[in-house]
Amino acid sequence: MAQKNVSVEEEFHINYSRIANLGIEEISKIAEEARAKLFPKPGVDYKIYLSKRPPLREGEELITYTQSACPECNSLLTAAVFKRDGKVWIRKVCPEHGEFEELYFGSVEMYERYRKYQVDGRGNIIAHLPVTAPCPYNCGVCTRHRSHAALINVVLTNRCDLSCFYCFFYAKKSGYVYEPSLEHLRYMFRQARLTEPVKPPAIQLTGGEPTLREDLLDIIRIAKEEGFTHIQLNTNGIRLAFDPDLAVKVRQAGVNTVYMSFDGVSPFTNPKNHWEVPYALDNLRKAKLGVVLVPTVIKHYNLSEVGKIIEFGLQNNDIVRGVNFQPVSIVGRMPRKERDKERVTIPDVIKKIEEQTNGQIREEDWYPVPSVAPISRFVEALTGKPQLTLTTHFACGAATYVFQDDGEIIPITRFVHVDEFFDYLDKKAEELEKGKNKYIVMLDLLVNLRKFVDMSKAPRRLREGNKLVKMFYKIFARHDYSSLGEFHYNALFLGMMHFQDLYNHDVARVMRCDIHYIMPDGRQVPFCSFNVIPDLYRDRAQKAFSYSFEEWEKITGKKLIADHYKRNIKKLISGEPYKRHYSKLIDIDSIPYEQHVLASQRFGIPVIEE
Repeated sequence: MAQKNVSVEEEFHINYSRIANLGIEEISKIAEEARAKLFPKPGVDYKIYLSKRPPLREGEELITYTQSACPECNSLLTAAVFKRDGKVWIRKVCPEHGEFEELYFGSVEMYERYRKYQVDGRGNIIAHLPVTAPCPYNCGVCTRHRSHAALINVVLTNRCDLSCFYCFFYAKKSGYVYEPSLEHLRYMFRQARLTEPVKPPAIQLTGGEPTLREDLLDIIRIAKEEGFTHIQLNTNGIRLAFDPDLAVKVRQAGVNTVYMSFDGVSPFTNPKNHWEVPYALDNLRKAKLGVVLVPTVIKHYNLSEVGKIIEFGLQNNDIVRGVNFQPVSIVGRMPRKERDKERVTIPDVIKKIEEQTNGQIREEDWYPVPSVAPISRFVEALTGKPQLTLTTHFACGAATYVFQDDGEIIPITRFVHVDEFFDYLDKKAEELEKGKNKYIVMLDLLVNLRKFVDMSKAPRRLREGNKLVKMFYKIFARHDYSSLGEFHYNALFLGMMHFQDLYNHDVARVMRCDIHYIMPDGRQVPFCSFNVIPDLYRDRAQKAFSYSFEEWEKITGKKLIADHYKRNIKKLISGEPYKRHYSKLIDIDSIPYEQHVLASQRFGIPVIEE
């Protein structure tokens, strides 16, 4: 298979052991000097082939032309997004590597419905980089970007105690250890907070496996010091399962939510952490630290269990705040037939959820991410202060809220007239923007709010004393975030975020991304550039600021292999937490021990008996 262009800049490297103990000012200078050497170079890292439009064939209807990257050489191509057989597809032709066609969105009907909600944000007034190249080769972030960041991701390490086959990256695969110092991380946090007029309030500490860092608590405190008000910890949960104090310590240090991998309820669909999750959840309960379950959905692998995953979340709704499904991003090269086995899109997952919940959660209960923009617009008009606004591309994600009442699942759309309410907020925002007295507008909101809520269909606990209406009034009129928290505690958030890969890549989506990474050279890069074109962004920058395995082991006095997790299945399945969490969902007694062992070993996690 053809190799991608290799730039001389990929070989640029800083002896990280020499700068790891430097202060923030010195690291800032080094990072800024490195940035120019790491920036993608036209003609070397990519070429531009925009003159050729891909052909449309019989039975296909054009939706739009966009731009995309070649999966083989990263070159910029013109792509067609089109309808065929009730689905949305994307096609592009590289003069060097031929035609690529991929499923873009599994339902034309859902695509057209979601498209109506698209709204462009204001982006950033202050940019990290000038515009010198076309998107997506100018990421950093520049003034063409149409959304401001809602969530900043920061990679604390590329070390991990697992080696999942669908992971974006990890140290063993990369060939080096990336682990920024505390002062380097402080520099990166500050870079993330430079944006105007809206500074990102939320940060996700990720990896690799961030709990492998012994200074994790210090990192959390630094993030708080640098202005982040919502801190997420992204983890596989294994260390949380075996260290009850860890959950308490990260909570006390400032973590608000744990984002924990959870691919299914059985050992066959979730060999990553099926056995450890019950123990992690119990430790999070004791710490009173909420968790969002994050399943990576793969068609042949765990699509059959998306309904049970939601059921598991509802059974543990005292501590599980949400389930955020992520249809798999196919990183690396893969033939079309193999991609077809893996590929699943947002509509495919939503339809399976409807089937597997017996219609309790339906297709129409889900809304695309930018649908909530009227809420931000209203609050901004009311307060006169710029507000965080979710203006990601309509095809990037979808969400809903569900409640459980006497065993019945009740989506929020059953008792809240969502579209009518959003239209109303837009009209009120327009009135405020034209100068109408805000007290009159708030009075109008108080009077009319009930029209959008059918209390007879709401969960019982929200009916008493018009609790739900009062909660909504506090959220929208007073922007009372404690009321927003109360709403979250009463509901289970269901999210869907489909990160791109080079086969379904769409520059129009990249330009609207609101989940960004801060790189070690200080650039703020959209998720679907950072991870989708890793040889130009993630891998190139992290390799430049990395240790060799030998250097890291000499400095720390540790062996990388010591991180690798070994599983004691007998001990885990015999524990009370395991039985309590799974007995209502699967027949745990019908699974032979040997099948548990085989599932773990096939996933690459060895089994021990001690």
